[in-house]
Amino acid sequence: MLFDHEKAERVVTFINNLKHTKGVWRGVPFDLLPWQDKIVRDIFGTVKEDGYRQYNTAYVEIPKKNGKSELAAAIALYLTCGDGEWGAEVYGCAADRQQASIVFDVAVDMVDQCPALKKRIKPVLSQKRLVYMPTASFYQVLSAEAYTKHGLNVHGVVFDELHAQPNRQLYDVMTKGSGDARKQPLFFLITTAGTDRHSICYEVHQKAEDILRGKRVDPTFYPVIYGIDDDDDWADEKVWRKANPSLDHTIDIEKVRAAFQNAKQNPAEENLFRQLRLNQWVKQSVRWMPMHVWDECSFKVDPEKLKGRKCYGGLDLSSSIDITAFVLVFPPVPDDDKYYVLPYFWIPEENMKLRVRRDHVPYDIWQSQGYLQTTEGNVIHYGFIEKFIEELWQDYDIREIAFDRWGAVQMTQNLEGAGFTVVPFGQGFKDMSPPTKELMKLTLEKRIAHGGHPVLSWMMDNIHIRTDPAGNIKPDKEKSTEKIDGAVALIMALDRAIRNEGSRFDLNEFTSEETLDKLWG
Repeated sequence: MLFDHEKAERVVTFINNLKHTKGVWRGVPFDLLPWQDKIVRDIFGTVKEDGYRQYNTAYVEIPKKNGKSELAAAIALYLTCGDGEWGAEVYGCAADRQQASIVFDVAVDMVDQCPALKKRIKPVLSQKRLVYMPTASFYQVLSAEAYTKHGLNVHGVVFDELHAQPNRQLYDVMTKGSGDARKQPLFFLITTAGTDRHSICYEVHQKAEDILRGKRVDPTFYPVIYGIDDDDDWADEKVWRKANPSLDHTIDIEKVRAAFQNAKQNPAEENLFRQLRLNQWVKQSVRWMPMHVWDECSFKVDPEKLKGRKCYGGLDLSSSIDITAFVLVFPPVPDDDKYYVLPYFWIPEENMKLRVRRDHVPYDIWQSQGYLQTTEGNVIHYGFIEKFIEELWQDYDIREIAFDRWGAVQMTQNLEGAGFTVVPFGQGFKDMSPPTKELMKLTLEKRIAHGGHPVLSWMMDNIHIRTDPAGNIKPDKEKSTEKIDGAVALIMALDRAIRNEGSRFDLNEFTSEETLDKLWG
């Protein structure tokens, strides 16, 4: 293994002539930070006896906000324009086209700020392609439909957020055999730690760890992992610096401290902090609500005093043999800043005793105490529930009812026909994340009043949370082995209450890499 200082310096010089593209850094020359400089020099300066690159795969695992997108874009541009490869094909890959476009869009902005590249590169933005005309090379975004990618003559691949890949197909297609016709192809994999330990990313992560620890040898594979170890104290700021080599450069320590304060109080946010801020592989789904905090919100809820108040409903029908939940949320009034919660639950009467024995859940006691109602027969009688909701309307000013758009079609049509405003509500990250985060925030602030309702409290204790690559969250019905219907109905109702009574969040704000900064200040 040899080192060619001239080749390393050539790449560093190329990148340093580019400019940053984001925020206050936009227009500032891209002077590589020490950790970036080392990676670039090692990858491009380490050569074999024949002078071609030693490494054909580089795996860089690092927390968010350390400047990985800028580095990946710069490397993609060098492979396209500066590597001396005629007809180079460089591809940007990710779990979906939108994610892959993040690095590409950075590269487009870099080109736009560099006159030397701008006059030599033809952008074909409709195809997410940059064509370097002197060598007929291009940089192209690809999505995850792996079966269409066979036959590519790859010179370079920039694989962003490998941990988000749903399977190994695209990785295998792009890295196995696709660069055989090239003398020195480079597969540059850059990602944050993930949650799925059965994924292709975790497989590559383990290989990188084994090489770093000397347990395995692969002279073509270059591993870099910035993160905390399992036995590190995640509350220690020295550990934060170990995981974040760009701290105090692209990352504001005060934002990390604010994120840590949130994470200390909330298991779901702790998971996000460990994964996205400290680059630690964590469980995909975690038990969410600290019940001692929820119990502190057992403020008295007097249905009589709430009569005439405007409110918003959430309806989760589940299946016809299961629990149906309807939850009303009453937004704050001038002399009271709490959100009051009135939940209602139904199960079929005939199978209640069987479920008590089978599930070891005291449905019968809750029913005798008035916290749970039954409908005749062995399936939920939706007509009974419709009539019940119409009767509630006589006492409470129900402005909207949110419902799962994939269920309850007939019932919601009936409610709409009765004069209610019904709103379909998706169960994915996009719709569920903002109100779920807001529910936790309001609970921590003791601004939720639920009266200690035992059925709702049981369901809150059952919630597990799933997290997506951008840090959005939603209740995970698969991992929440016990019932969470009431919690889901509460989240939907809370969304409508906040949205209509002076929104504290914008649904569209929580769909990008900026999620954590918006959540954590």
